[in-house]
Amino acid sequence: MELIFQNVWLVLVLPLLAAILSGLGLFFLPTSIKYSRRICFFVSVLSLGIAVLISSHSFWQQITGSPIRRCLWSWVIGKNLSLEMGYLIDPLTSIMLVLVTTVGVLVMIYSGSYMSHDQGYSKFFCYLSLFTASMLGLVISPNLVQIYIFWELVGMCSYLLIGFWFTRPSAADACQKAFVVNRVGDSGSLVGILGFYWITGSFEFQDLSERFFELFLHDRISPVLASFCAALFLLGSVAKSAQFPLHIWLPDAMEGPTPISALIHAATMVAAGIFLVARMFPLFEMLPSVMDTIAWTGAITALLGASFALAQKDLKKGLAYSTMSQLGYMMLALGIGSYRAGLFHLVTHAYSKALLFLGSGSVIHSMEPIVGYHPIRSQNMFFMGGLRKQMPITSTTFLFGTLSLCGIPPFACFWSKDETLAASWLHFPFMGVIASYTAGLTAFHMFRIYLSTFEGDFRGHLSNKSENIISLIPIWGNVPYVEYRDENPLEGEMGDRSVPYPKESDSTMLFSLIVLAIPTLFIGFIGVIPTQQIADFLSHWLSLSISSYNDNPEDFSKFLLDAGSSIGIALVGASVAFYLYGNGLSPAIIQEPGFRSTNPTLKYLSVATRNWSYHRGYIDGFYNSFFVRGLRLFVKSSYFMDQWIVDGIVNGTGISSFFMSEVLKHTGGGRISSYLFILVSCMFLSLLYSYII
Repeated sequence: MELIFQNVWLVLVLPLLAAILSGLGLFFLPTSIKYSRRICFFVSVLSLGIAVLISSHSFWQQITGSPIRRCLWSWVIGKNLSLEMGYLIDPLTSIMLVLVTTVGVLVMIYSGSYMSHDQGYSKFFCYLSLFTASMLGLVISPNLVQIYIFWELVGMCSYLLIGFWFTRPSAADACQKAFVVNRVGDSGSLVGILGFYWITGSFEFQDLSERFFELFLHDRISPVLASFCAALFLLGSVAKSAQFPLHIWLPDAMEGPTPISALIHAATMVAAGIFLVARMFPLFEMLPSVMDTIAWTGAITALLGASFALAQKDLKKGLAYSTMSQLGYMMLALGIGSYRAGLFHLVTHAYSKALLFLGSGSVIHSMEPIVGYHPIRSQNMFFMGGLRKQMPITSTTFLFGTLSLCGIPPFACFWSKDETLAASWLHFPFMGVIASYTAGLTAFHMFRIYLSTFEGDFRGHLSNKSENIISLIPIWGNVPYVEYRDENPLEGEMGDRSVPYPKESDSTMLFSLIVLAIPTLFIGFIGVIPTQQIADFLSHWLSLSISSYNDNPEDFSKFLLDAGSSIGIALVGASVAFYLYGNGLSPAIIQEPGFRSTNPTLKYLSVATRNWSYHRGYIDGFYNSFFVRGLRLFVKSSYFMDQWIVDGIVNGTGISSFFMSEVLKHTGGGRISSYLFILVSCMFLSLLYSYII
């Protein structure tokens, strides 16, 4: 056991070595493409597989009562400053290590098949291993300096992977957008870290909390200053975890390969912000204003994310906004003090969302040969439909993830989301209303995605005749409608059988889907594990779940009764989705957009809601107008000031000196009589002026 704890650093080093070896292979084996691909895949999966074993053992030791371990090495030693590097193993770290490594290794196995056609296969696994190593380094960091280093490495790797297909302009723009938005948040985090060091004199998590509590207890610190530093520090988590108002990078990040979308949205980048808030929770808990800020940020983010997902036509972007909404739930739970519910939802959501994204990748991978290798069409739900018959395993696992995210028992997210809803109602009823309404929207948009993709008739054969389609939007009626750039209807019949249909993905991709379906279905039952020691640990560090009701059947019945409200909300949202999309998308084409009703008010509300959702609440447009165009206008104004005023003064001084010298040089003729005449004339004029005055 001691040997394992002493070598936990291998969890970070192994994927880092895999990234280095994959990178070296690109230089030394540039021609042996097939051979180098196999090496990169094998080394990446093997290294992370060993990390899974080490992480699992560390997690088991924490369950069985091993103490918290911290190992440090001196890095920078000075008179007034000492920085140390090392690792910290506690229950929070052990839970996150298992989460990151298990999801990461399944994504890597999946990527071996998904990226097999790509020329940058070896480079992809190099980036992927480095990305995983950065997140693992962030998780085991014992202080703020080390965590900030890996925090930035996670951001750098996300930039490389989102823009992996950099020849595509949309991918290049998306990675730059993600990078810039996260730099805004990280700059605030850096100032907050320095502020905490100035207050407490330490970067270590344990010392930081203890000294902060002592200063706060003895009233030796200003609450305003402490709250200000904490708010700046939170900016990094707001950006990384796509919280309002720094959420705008998340849907555009879907331009990267789908396995990366799964990893970013499940266990790495967006989870980093939630993890950091959980790590600093003992400090934030002393600042009520900061806790309220976290809670309301999460509530607003959850509501906006669920509403933006309602009218998205892109399969991956719909799931991305769903991720944004669920991250809002986690932040909300942490802000209202429900630490265990937030952390438990992070775990359950990670497995469910990884399953959904890998399932969407399976669909997209199968659609590409039919609609063409084009992300706009291969990811558009209008060109899908009826895939359940052709892809039964993918559709079943995708349905598991959908049910879990909607909060339907006994799937994983039900247990964590239900506790979050209950805690929200107890903390502040209006916040509970927002959380419950968001749960209904989540059930609606998730079943909308599932039904539009897997039910009804297959519509992929329309892709070659439908370049004029620009959106897929829901209305209150039996069928959605399709908006066109022109008035020419589509030709052909929906039942055209001459066009090939998608096929089920290969066994490698299905393996990851099936394995992820297991925790998606069963991880919510961790509270009923018969071993009391394990149940106590998981109940304390993850969620109450139902472990506290094991010994009292009456309490358990009350728990089921209380959970009925959240289940009912989810069923209402799912029922509305079934009413609108139960048979997939109808072949009927409605060219006039709007609410199919004679009531102009209802029609206007329908179109306004659709536009609000489809255009992301116009937030991106506002940022583009206010920040991008405003910054460009400011730069142009500054350039004008510099060129014509600042430079004008300097150049004008030089030119005027030149002309004055040209004029004055003619007054110097060298004759003494002329000089005396000018001198006497000036003296006379001076005396005359003084006499008059």
